[in-house]
Amino acid sequence: MTHFGFLSTYPPTRCGLATFTEALARELAADDARQPTIVRVLDVRDSGPGPVVIGRIPTATELIGRDRVTMRTAVRALDACDVAIVQHEYGIYGGPDGDEIIPLLRSLSTPAIVVLHTVLIAPTPHQRAVLETVCRLADTVVVMTDNARDILNRTYNVKPSKVRVIPHGVPVPRAAAATKHTASKRILTWGLISPGKGLEWGIRAIAQLRYTVPSVEYVIAGETHPKVLAHEGEQYREALQELITDLDLGDIVTLDNRYRDAAQLAELIADADVVLLPYDSHDQATSGVLIEAVAAGIPVVATGFPHAVELLGRGAGLIATHQDAESMAAALGAIVGAEGLAQQMHDAALRDTRHSSWPAVADQYRAIADRMISVAA
Repeated sequence: MTHFGFLSTYPPTRCGLATFTEALARELAADDARQPTIVRVLDVRDSGPGPVVIGRIPTATELIGRDRVTMRTAVRALDACDVAIVQHEYGIYGGPDGDEIIPLLRSLSTPAIVVLHTVLIAPTPHQRAVLETVCRLADTVVVMTDNARDILNRTYNVKPSKVRVIPHGVPVPRAAAATKHTASKRILTWGLISPGKGLEWGIRAIAQLRYTVPSVEYVIAGETHPKVLAHEGEQYREALQELITDLDLGDIVTLDNRYRDAAQLAELIADADVVLLPYDSHDQATSGVLIEAVAAGIPVVATGFPHAVELLGRGAGLIATHQDAESMAAALGAIVGAEGLAQQMHDAALRDTRHSSWPAVADQYRAIADRMISVAA
């Protein structure tokens, strides 16, 4: 059995990369008595400023300090594995644009799969240089959408033969009911809260929608992103609450900052009639929230970031204009006002994610790892 190593953020850190890595590592270990090795990139709320925690699922022994000893320990831990899976996001590693990942990758002797969570359409020269170097040092580069692969091939100097498209994994699709048959129509946004999520536009959209859908409610569920909390406190959440008050939406818009485990989150999603993703970003290559909403069979309204355009274009939702409350309200109204459309989107969503379950995704990583090991032998 292949012994996998991971370099990533990891729970208890709460972020998309951490939950992605936990789910993939768990699935890769499902049929393997040997558990993966985790080299964990510490988040700002962890004890100490160091970048790594080394251990095995489900426990880890923390190493504090961003020094060369820690880096060497991380490399030794990954080199003891057959294949290293490295999650790449500019913001999780130290140095300008996260360039401290480069010396670690250069030091690795074990084959490495690098998973790109962000592929910028218009990178700065240094962002481009960092990503191109990371991809050059990788044996295989994984992106999660066709659009991300196209941007990578068009904008960056990366060998196309290295690049593979593997979708973001989702829980095994649930047979969610497409129509809730309740008087109130619930719109849901969830995930870590931070500026750039466009939540103020979602709130303004509800202010317009309430005149055409009187029984609508909007739930924004999620804690403030830990990095935002460390540097700015709750300023963004407080500004959102002030906007809710100013628009007299206190009875139908809820900011819910409770932490939910996987089962509680699944229940919250299942109760939604529509998921709204009003993100400001035009560049977001991958959204775990988007793919999980689609996997649950819930219609989605999202702004036109690349992952949404690609995924929802097959019928699972509608695209709204960035920073346009009227456009968002119109899309939401079209779905909650027509049960037939919601049913069509539900069916399209479950069809589109049947090959994206975590077991299916893990099998694709196993196949890549097997080929890499055979080449290295």
